[in-house]
Amino acid sequence: MSDDPSVTSIPERKPLTPAAQRALAEAEARRKAAAEAKPMPKEFQGPKGPEPTRYGDWESKGIASDF
Repeated sequence: MSDDPSVTSIPERKPLTPAAQRALAEAEARRKAAAEAKPMPKEFQGPKGPEPTRYGDWESKGIASDF
């Protein structure tokens, strides 16, 4: 090993499997589609803050109840 601090040892990576390559390509496509999507219209007289049914149950004032 050299004493030069600008030279760093980078370990070689294993090649990605075809499934991993597909997953990365799909994730990139989802990111690109999300960036191009237009924003949702503003809801009138809706709840303030995050959607109360976002976890599959109703949340109000910190209390969650199933439907």
